[in-house]
Amino acid sequence: MAAQGFRPVYHPAGHDHALRGAVQDLRTGRWVAMARLLDETTGWPGWTRRTQVLAAVAAGTDVVAAWRAEQPDSIAAAVMHSRVAVERAVRAHRAGHARTRELWQEAWTACREAVERAPADPVPWVGRLALSLLDARQSMEEHRLPPPAPMLPPGPWGLLAEAEKRDPYNREAHHRMLQFVYARRPGPLSEAVNYAQWASSAAPVGSALHALPLYVRVERYRRDRGHERALDLHWVAEDAVRDARRAMDAWFLFCATEEASLLDLNHLAHALYGALKFADAARVFESLGPYWTPQPWAYRTALPDERGPAEEVFLRARARCLTAPESRPGT
Repeated sequence: MAAQGFRPVYHPAGHDHALRGAVQDLRTGRWVAMARLLDETTGWPGWTRRTQVLAAVAAGTDVVAAWRAEQPDSIAAAVMHSRVAVERAVRAHRAGHARTRELWQEAWTACREAVERAPADPVPWVGRLALSLLDARQSMEEHRLPPPAPMLPPGPWGLLAEAEKRDPYNREAHHRMLQFVYARRPGPLSEAVNYAQWASSAAPVGSALHALPLYVRVERYRRDRGHERALDLHWVAEDAVRDARRAMDAWFLFCATEEASLLDLNHLAHALYGALKFADAARVFESLGPYWTPQPWAYRTALPDERGPAEEVFLRARARCLTAPESRPGT
């Protein structure tokens, strides 16, 4: 796995081969494979993950609209419609597009209709959580409810509770909530740190939420760019090593690779590498196989918006970990 000439592959489906096939069909304008895949998907975690990936691909097309026109009674099509509408609204917000408010309203309506069509599904509630990011002033009452614990900010806690009622410890729901916390107040990340620790501390063994603090640490690193002297110490600090070890011991050792988020795996490999835990990082790199994600590696480069430098950092880290003496069999 550390062979010369290895080049990593980025694919949103990762190890999920069935999802990869549906994505390929979706990119050619066909929806039948997507419909079949979702019909065969069991469990809310897999459903949430697959609909998120499919929506990211479908958002720039009219494939889901064609599916709804062909099968107006399909509940899966209604949920995917809400997914695509949310994805478009969030992208418009990120780009400062003039139609952001219009797309936001369309997405909110689509989520409400999906809740009515699929009352047991967490995804429409996850969609409404994603839309809370657009309400920067927290003007909507559902976006400024009191928190469930001290040291946490007011926010869309009712939406998170609805998603968790349907799928406890839903990974995407908590990541959407973390994004809301980031956007709520620029500056120090104390609220985000508190939120990530609160969410991960309540999660059971095997939950991907144990990786949540790693994302906050990367965000802090990203914001501290320019203070170069402090950056090398960022990953070997006692709390950084502790967060990496907890994610390894409470999540990675129990997760199924084909169901794990590539972003989570990359964040864990990155944290262990930074903490100089090369043997542990090697196990995560091996589980990644041929895949990678540009983040968080891009933030270690001078050009974080370009994929090439990030790939080189990933490759150097991977080679360092896989060739470390303690990573070799029999040592």
